[in-house]
Order: sequence, then structure tokens, then C-alpha cells
Amino acid sequence: MPEQIFEFSTNHPILVLSFFALTGLILFTEFRGYSQKFSTLGPAAAISVINKESAVLVDIREMNEVKSGMLTDAIHIPLTSIGKRISELDKFKDQSVLVYCRSGNRSTGVCRTLSNRGFEKVYNLAGGIMAWEDAHLPISKKRKK
Repeated sequence: MPEQIFEFSTNHPILVLSFFALTGLILFTEFRGYSQKFSTLGPAAAISVINKESAVLVDIREMNEVKSGMLTDAIHIPLTSIGKRISELDKFKDQSVLVYCRSGNRSTGVCRTLSNRGFEKVYNLAGGIMAWEDAHLPISKKRKK
């Protein structure tokens, strides 16, 4: 059996390397998910957090993206400005904070940053505003700064 594995490995090195690379990426992704200090919520669970915990909503999309609308009473801090403006959120450290972007990918990094800054109840909107709209939930055209 070991001879066959060795023979296969020498005959198919790219396949074996790809297998180990993919295994490593899967393990890294799973570990990162288990070690994150924030939660990811779908739109229905997000509504519950917004209503029960009076969560502060933070929209990190860029200016051209928010023109189509945003969640009511959300604070808009574009991702490109988050490094300079993140201190504006420090007054909400003791509250629940729900961060969202277009699809839920960019907001993950901001959630990680907030968690590292001592925010205890940080949530990422899974699927972002696209999932919110797909669930036929309301958005507002008015912007809160």
C-alpha cells in the first residue's frame, strides 16, 4: 500500500500538491470561522437583533452603492474611510453592532476589526444588503451620517 501511494505521488505531483493545498485552505477557513469573535446573521435573525437589542447599524458600502438605499437609521462609513473614522463607533462598544455591505464579504473584515477593538456584540449581515432585499425587507433612501 505505501508503495502505491508513493508511486501515485511521483506520477501525479500536481494532483497531490493541489490536494494538500485545498486541504490546508479548508482547515484555515474552518479554524478562522471557529475563532472569530463575531456572529454572522441572516436577514431574519438580524431583524430580531435590531428589534430586541436596538442594534446600531453600520453600512460600509461606498457612496455610489448607498444611492440605491440603505437600512433605516444606518450609519454610513465607507470601507475606504473606516481606518480614519472607526473611532466614531467607539461610543457604541456596549451595544450590539450590525455591520453590512453589499454581499457580506467586506463587512467581515470590519466585524473582525471591531471585535479586536473591544466590541463584544458584533454581527455581520450574511449576504449583505442583497440578502436583505431578496427577503423583501425595507430599505430607506434617506442617509444618516
